[in-house]
Amino acid sequence: MAVESPRGAELKGAAADAGAAESTEVTADIEAAGKGPGTARDTPGGPEHENGSAAAAETPSGDAGNGTAKADMKDGAPSGGDTGDGRGHGEAAEDEAGGATAAAPDPPTRGLLGRRIAVWIGARATGTWARTRRHPIFSVIIATAALLRVVAMVGYQPAMFFNDSFDYLHVAMGLYPHPLRPDGYSFLLWALKPFHSFALVAAVQHLMGLAMGVMIYALLRRKFGLPGWGASLATVPVLFDAYQIQLEHLVLSDTTFTFLVMCAVTLLLWHDRPSWKIALAIGLIVGFSWLTRSVGAPVLLGVLAFMLVRRMGWRTMAVTAAACALPVLSYMTWYKVDSGKFAITESNGIFLYARAYKFADCHKMHGLPVSEYPLCTEPANRLPNSQDGIWNAASPLNRFPGTRFSPENNAASNDFAKRAILAQPGDYLKVVAHDFFRVFRWDRTVFPDKATYSQYEFGTKSNALPDWRMDADSTASGEARAYEHGDARTRVIEPFAGVMRGYQDAVYLRGTMLGGVLLLGLGGIVALWRRFGGEALLPWTLATGLLLAPAATAEFDYRYVLPAVPLAALAAGMAFTPEVRHRLDGWWRRLRGRPGPAGKLDVPSEPVGQKVPEVTAG
Repeated sequence: MAVESPRGAELKGAAADAGAAESTEVTADIEAAGKGPGTARDTPGGPEHENGSAAAAETPSGDAGNGTAKADMKDGAPSGGDTGDGRGHGEAAEDEAGGATAAAPDPPTRGLLGRRIAVWIGARATGTWARTRRHPIFSVIIATAALLRVVAMVGYQPAMFFNDSFDYLHVAMGLYPHPLRPDGYSFLLWALKPFHSFALVAAVQHLMGLAMGVMIYALLRRKFGLPGWGASLATVPVLFDAYQIQLEHLVLSDTTFTFLVMCAVTLLLWHDRPSWKIALAIGLIVGFSWLTRSVGAPVLLGVLAFMLVRRMGWRTMAVTAAACALPVLSYMTWYKVDSGKFAITESNGIFLYARAYKFADCHKMHGLPVSEYPLCTEPANRLPNSQDGIWNAASPLNRFPGTRFSPENNAASNDFAKRAILAQPGDYLKVVAHDFFRVFRWDRTVFPDKATYSQYEFGTKSNALPDWRMDADSTASGEARAYEHGDARTRVIEPFAGVMRGYQDAVYLRGTMLGGVLLLGLGGIVALWRRFGGEALLPWTLATGLLLAPAATAEFDYRYVLPAVPLAALAAGMAFTPEVRHRLDGWWRRLRGRPGPAGKLDVPSEPVGQKVPEVTAG
């Protein structure tokens, strides 16, 4: 006959409560882990879990642990089981005698963890497969687009570089406010620098490209009611354009900027009446896009104008504007501390001078200060492209002493350009229109020169990194090697590189096609003119603005076209929403002289009203 220990006497009443509570907790964890695509029948323990009749009596282990302790309870005390703290009577006696033994790990706990992990993985796999079956066309499109990007990453390792890449990289190696471009993209490179991998930078940008396709599909399918094939078709210009894939593979800011703008647009369109938290997020995203590319400033104006038209309220607009100002003003303060001027860059005036350089005639500009005479150029001596006014060795900017992007040069160039525009508004509009409509040409010609244009294509050979002097202590190639912790030169790997070159020759969005996409979006806006174009007004105006801004402030460039494509594709897809199709169908019927279908009224078979029971005389 077993002698009960003093400890066992103290725990006689607690053991039953502890065993039941712990067993119930374990079972509840199992049920929570098993929930997902399955039901209560799929959880360990069978149907009994539905009514709780056996939940406290069984555990996943089936033979040991707290569930067994409760099953073996007799007269309120464990018979040959635990004392309530995980030890048997013999172990408790040994502990009291000084011969303590180490408690063994609880097998049911390890089994529970493994089971929960397996259930989680199974639930995720089942959910992914279910989503794939619900969206078969888009699943094929996104998988093919991902495969193309993998081929590009294998064919051109670790990434591809443009002239501007090394300015962004220089800032990432030692953060400071750059006078030419804002540092938003350099912050991304700086954040990824501990990984020492340009391949990772390219992978992140390719994921951004895929995410933009997902955003377009989700909005058109879930928010605006397009069929699966229609929403999938709208993603093709973004996911399959070879030049878009190549831009994602370049160490450049354009993909990050486009991704941020698409995130802001998606948030705004997804919520008809955004809360202050959503407005805060939209403002912050637009602010970071502004710090990624200066053309983000018009994006803020477009977002606020859309909120005003849609009557989202002054509070929402104020929160958005304040949230956008937060990162921008912080950056400008940093610039002030570093350079002594409250600004984002020292290049806006110089780029505007490049625009005016194409037509400026000092003979027509009255009251021009003598200090700006060196910026004048006779028409016969003018270089062919606007950007020659900045980068060419014969640029008039080189007539000034000091650095090209100095505060003095920027102020003089800005004043000169504004005087030229005011004195020659017709000539200014002519060059802006020329560059804007150049976007929609069918043929993709070499521009501005062969050396620059070749950097927008998948090449046939590996070019050495430039040895430009970035500062007194570093070169472009040296900083690229330091960032990579190895050779950063682009390696061309066949046959994968050849696949991408052949693909780029055949599959890309021609300018005329982009014009057609914009016209489709415009058609949807016109159909809803009574509602100021509906929701499509936002992506369409932003797309058009992103195409117009470079033509108005700098010059046409192929890389400036691509950020407008996702927005234009989204606006075109929104032109086929049920509301727009119904409105266009009504117009078509009126043009053909046919009345629209009369709406059917639900006429009740009996008169509406409460029946009064008849009262018979008794």
